[in-house]
Amino acid sequence: MVVLATKCYVEGDARERALDGLRSLVENAIGDLAVEYEVGLRHDDFPSVTVSGEDETVARNVLHEEWGAITPEFEAGDVYTGTLERWDEEGLVLDAGEEVRIPSDQLGLGPGTPDQIRTRYGLVQHLPLKFVSGEPNRLADEERDRLYEWSRGAGRVNVNSATRGETRATVNRAGHAQDIITVERLGLLEQSIVCADGTDPPGLLASIGSYLPAELLCVVA
Repeated sequence: MVVLATKCYVEGDARERALDGLRSLVENAIGDLAVEYEVGLRHDDFPSVTVSGEDETVARNVLHEEWGAITPEFEAGDVYTGTLERWDEEGLVLDAGEEVRIPSDQLGLGPGTPDQIRTRYGLVQHLPLKFVSGEPNRLADEERDRLYEWSRGAGRVNVNSATRGETRATVNRAGHAQDIITVERLGLLEQSIVCADGTDPPGLLASIGSYLPAELLCVVA
């Protein structure tokens, strides 16, 4: 079984739509392999994929690579994925099956309080983030590189509580299809709307905000 490092924290019909979407994504990822699989949901909102068959090791590796995995224990120096649970004056707290604190001096994302850094880089709640386990834990180099790259681009609007399809449909409904390049999937319910050159991220956020019952944060280059 692989426990995917992304959460399904919405309720009702939205949860069913999200899980249906996840099953389609899992099918796209491992459907051509010689395996049978079943998608479930743990009590802590992390999805699980039970895999069996001739290619089960390959299938688990594919899922781990695409989503990250929640593991029962951590080895110092290894890279893991957790979802952003909360933040305070001392750092960020991730949910990686258990709470993982990343102190502010181990973020490596420039000056400012953790809340200011979170806002600057568009770190919406529940966003999957990679970290290196240790004493103390730190944000992984590849994660820092990704976030710095966001701040150098044309701009983004990051969203939680919505699937990629729902986010794209919202952009279209608000009349901004021509103002974006793509909607990038960050997690099951966390997306990044990549703005086209000349599109103002705060303006896009203001325009689509009323359509999405979600947290939205801008990344402005």
